[in-house]
Amino acid sequence: MIKTILLLSTLLSTSLFAQFNSNVSEITPDIKKRMLKGDSWRKGCPVSLGNLRYIQLTHWDFNGKVAMGEMIVHKDVATEVCTIFEELYNIHYPIYKMELVSNYQGNDWQSIEADNTSAFNCRPATGSKKWSKHSYGKAIDINPIENPYVSRKGYIAHKASWKYKKRVHKNLNNVADRAVLLKDDKATKILKNYGWEWGGDWNTIKDYQHFVKK
Repeated sequence: MIKTILLLSTLLSTSLFAQFNSNVSEITPDIKKRMLKGDSWRKGCPVSLGNLRYIQLTHWDFNGKVAMGEMIVHKDVATEVCTIFEELYNIHYPIYKMELVSNYQGNDWQSIEADNTSAFNCRPATGSKKWSKHSYGKAIDINPIENPYVSRKGYIAHKASWKYKKRVHKNLNNVADRAVLLKDDKATKILKNYGWEWGGDWNTIKDYQHFVKK
């Protein structure tokens, strides 16, 4: 009986039984400093720091362990984003890493190369002079290596993403394969059920990592 109790205690302390956790807070002076130093926000951006929220939340990583992630989103979607990622957590959808783009000096290319899931970044939309929805904190890019941006001509800029150009699940026992987002996947449907538009549904270019709230 004692051994059984000890075994159960051990199991409950492992990530297998870990509950989802999240926390939403205003942009503190320390987070503001990170954003300014990391060039993800500056004066002239289309949204003020007062309208943004810093989120910390747990997610499953590619090693099958629970990791703590962070992102910044608009205050209007902060609670909803936590709910979405709780649902992703509950289906064990894996996320390679989740860090502020400030950690990459606001450089979208470097963030993608690191397979970083992120949200707010004050920058123009790809191929445009207009502000990206990321600049408003109302867009999220999820596992960008496994879910690449594909141009009208079928070009993918990131070499590691080429093997994911054909959008199929090849081996669901492989964690990176499970990170691939397809139209009928539970993970994709979770975001779309909350009204987030998916770049994988676009007719010309395809942006499989990209979800945006209109």
